[in-house]
Amino acid sequence: MEYLNIALAKGRLADASIELFEAMGINCSEMKDSSRKLIFTDEKNMIRFFLVKPGDVPTYVEYGTADLGIVGRDTLLEEGRNLYEILNLKFGACRMVLAGPAHLQGKLDKLNNKRVATKYPKIAREYFEHKRKETIEVIKLNGSVELAPLVGLAELIVDLVESGRTLKENNLVVLDTIADISARLVVNRVSMKMKSEKIKWIIDELKRMIEKDGEG
Repeated sequence: MEYLNIALAKGRLADASIELFEAMGINCSEMKDSSRKLIFTDEKNMIRFFLVKPGDVPTYVEYGTADLGIVGRDTLLEEGRNLYEILNLKFGACRMVLAGPAHLQGKLDKLNNKRVATKYPKIAREYFEHKRKETIEVIKLNGSVELAPLVGLAELIVDLVESGRTLKENNLVVLDTIADISARLVVNRVSMKMKSEKIKWIIDELKRMIEKDGEG
């Protein structure tokens, strides 16, 4: 029997995913005990996990190195990979937003030559092109995008917001919500056919636990 390979995004999403898989009876003890290893196996269920950077999960799944993956919807929207997005796992919830100084509320149309700082250039560009019918200048940053409007690098930012506290502390406000974000189960298109029985078992079990949590 072949292994079923699952790519998990390192960090909080991996921790929440491990809890779900353990509840299904899959042995994840290796992942909880080791901080250096990147591949973990449950020999009894013939399941192999890869721990990778969030942005790499869609790549591993699209190319079939991983049959399944768990990653945030923000990464899927930004990467735009060719794979099946099967299930909203409900954890890791936050929002992708357009934010900026409060004085821009209701006045975005009057702002010409918009510069938008973001870690998500594809999402930012598509939002402005499709929803606002505008062309913008996108400035790619790798961290602390809230700084950009404060020092004049950009007028606006596109970023993930969970509680809104960081925006508030930097005198920024949400100007529009672009998308609701949470963890998603994704599946390689070929694996869905070739390993359908085992993948269906994973999907059904995850659905059952999500519904159970919703009832709680």
